[in-house]
Amino acid sequence: MTDNTSSATTCERILAAAEAEFFSKGFAGARTTSIAEAAGVTHAMLHYYYRTKQNLFQTVIGGKMQLLRDLMLSSIGDPSIPLFEKISRCIEYHIDFIMANPQLPGLMVNVVLRDEQMSGMAFDSIASRVDEVITSLQLQIDEMALRGECRSVDARMLLIEILTLDVMPFIMDKAVDIIMGGIFATHREKFASLLKKENIDTILRKLRP
Repeated sequence: MTDNTSSATTCERILAAAEAEFFSKGFAGARTTSIAEAAGVTHAMLHYYYRTKQNLFQTVIGGKMQLLRDLMLSSIGDPSIPLFEKISRCIEYHIDFIMANPQLPGLMVNVVLRDEQMSGMAFDSIASRVDEVITSLQLQIDEMALRGECRSVDARMLLIEILTLDVMPFIMDKAVDIIMGGIFATHREKFASLLKKENIDTILRKLRP
C-alpha cells in the first residue's frame, strides 16, 4: 500500500512539473531533465514511469482532455437540462476550463494539431460519447424547433461555433489585450465574465426563433 501511494505521489509530481514545462516552453522546448529536477526525481526514474517525452506529453494533454470531456458532459450530456440553460452552462464551464489552463489552446494549435499521431491520441479521450451527446442535443433542438421554441440548427456546427468563440481570444491573447485596453492581462476574471456573457448572448440569439 505504501509503495502504491508513493508511486502515485511521484507520478503526480512528475505530471505537475511536466505540465508547467510544456505550457511554458512548448513540446519542442521542454526538457525531461528539467521536468525531473522540478519534480524532485532522477531522470532515470522519470524514464521508468513515462519512457519518452512524447508519452509524458500525451499523458498531460490526455488528462486535460478527459477533464474537459467530463465538464462538457455534465452540461450538454444531461437530457433533463433545458436547451438554453444547457448551452449557457456549456459555455461557462468551457471558459472556466480555459481560464484554469490559459496556455493550453496555444499549445494545442502549435504542437498537437501539427502532428496527426499526437492529435489523435490527445483527442481519443474526448471522442468517446461525442456522437451520443450530439445526437441527444440534435434531438432536443429538433423537438423544440417543431414547437417553434427555437430555430432548427445543426448541433455539430453549433458546438464548433461555441468552441471557436470560447477558444480564439486565448489563442490571440496579445491582440485581444490590445483591443481590450489591457483588461485581458490585468483583469482576467472580469474579461472571462464579459466573454461568457457575449458568447452566451451570441449563441442564444442564433437559437431563439
